[in-house]
Amino acid sequence: MTESTVPVIETGAGNVHIVLDASAPEEWARDIVVNAKVQRPSVCNAVETVLVLRAAAERLIPTVTAALQEQGVTVHGDDTVGSLASDVVAATEEDWATEYLSLDIAMKVVDSLDEALAHIRRYSTGHTESIVTTDTRNAERFLAEVDSAVVMANASTRFTDGAEFGFGAEVGISTQKLHARGPMGLSELTSTKWLARGAGQVRG
Repeated sequence: MTESTVPVIETGAGNVHIVLDASAPEEWARDIVVNAKVQRPSVCNAVETVLVLRAAAERLIPTVTAALQEQGVTVHGDDTVGSLASDVVAATEEDWATEYLSLDIAMKVVDSLDEALAHIRRYSTGHTESIVTTDTRNAERFLAEVDSAVVMANASTRFTDGAEFGFGAEVGISTQKLHARGPMGLSELTSTKWLARGAGQVRG
């Protein structure tokens, strides 16, 4: 990637985010975050940072944090997360940019969806982001404004996968825009050659 003089496909890092909106159902928030972190933590579609809207912080953080910790996850949280849950490691600026690939997760409270989107724009690697919400307007805004290869509403980020998308064997996940983006199967690594057999046709 560093030395190439032609465009290359980058199968890249996954600093993946999940946003827990003010309307996020507690069960969805818990199950989606735990699955996205724990089901296979060493892969690029595992969640690394959870952003919780302040309006839902007291309701969701104790439950989600406890569920993660029950699975052996170390939660790196900001001051608000630390005040609402026990055994939280104080997060540093470095945590927001870290792809842990382990049973570690960063958690931050944000004041608004605007702040969540700004955080994602700053720290995301463009792989996968998800929002948990029952607010259709917020879901559609998130899907429209987040510039990542895969953007989800109310689903685990672990679904970002070539086989899950129906592409057969996955050969990588592209976080860029030229030419393949997102999960890639064999077709994304092939070029096209068009064969035409005529019988004297001319173009008018």
